[in-house]
Amino acid sequence: MLWTIIGLIVVGLIAGLIARAVIPGRQSIGILLTIVLGIVGSFVGGFLGFVIFGHDPNGGFLQPSGIIGSIIGAIIVLGIYVAVTRRRITR
Repeated sequence: MLWTIIGLIVVGLIAGLIARAVIPGRQSIGILLTIVLGIVGSFVGGFLGFVIFGHDPNGGFLQPSGIIGSIIGAIIVLGIYVAVTRRRITR
């Protein structure tokens, strides 16, 4: 169980850092929120994989994905975050 949590944190950090490098502009989030971004992105990637590729009987509806799915999910989540915060700042 401990190794699963540590692995999820490491994958979250990697996916979050790559997403922050891909999305242009300045994101004012720290390292902890970058890890959370990657972890949430992993679940978003798992959800998209479930929707696109069909049912996985072992993982269920909401599941963590691999590193590629995590990066794609983190990019989507960060893009939404940047769009929402920019719109809120300009108002």
